[in-house]
Amino acid sequence: MKLYTRTGDTGMTSLVGGQRVPKTHPRLEAYGTIDELNSHIGLLIAELGNSADTPFLTDVQNLLFSIGSMLATDTSQREVRPGRYVTAEDVQEMERAIDAAEEGLPGWRGFILPGGTRAAAQAHVCRTVCRRAERSIYALADEAEVDAHLLEYINRLSDYFFALAKKINHSAGQEEDIWQKREK
Repeated sequence: MKLYTRTGDTGMTSLVGGQRVPKTHPRLEAYGTIDELNSHIGLLIAELGNSADTPFLTDVQNLLFSIGSMLATDTSQREVRPGRYVTAEDVQEMERAIDAAEEGLPGWRGFILPGGTRAAAQAHVCRTVCRRAERSIYALADEAEVDAHLLEYINRLSDYFFALAKKINHSAGQEEDIWQKREK
């Protein structure tokens, strides 16, 4: 089977189940941004190497594939395929990961500028792409049903990337740059 199908050459594409929609449809923006996030997580994993955080991030990537499939399915037309779901336990596991990443870190000192080590900077990129994905998913939710656990998970995931960026910098002995108010 060839990689290209030519079926999208006119600006239309298929959702799970074959329904054709414009490539500008909110569903595509939502699951396309999830795909972008997944690629950025791959780059973060490459930066981290064989870190203790890598297996968790790989699990996140796998769940994001399921989330993409959920978002690519118009549930008014067909059911989401088996094995593609987000649970309350997934949300709780993410909360535990956030708490673990924040353990031992300094408290609030001000707004942190994205940066530090390359891995921490990439975690900040993941955070901001995740926030954009969340906004896209909420835009989709304005017109279609979106799973509540999926929304909760994506919200926590961006928080996780913020905590992870701080953890990475702290572990590397890299001081965070704190936003400085401009003086007149």
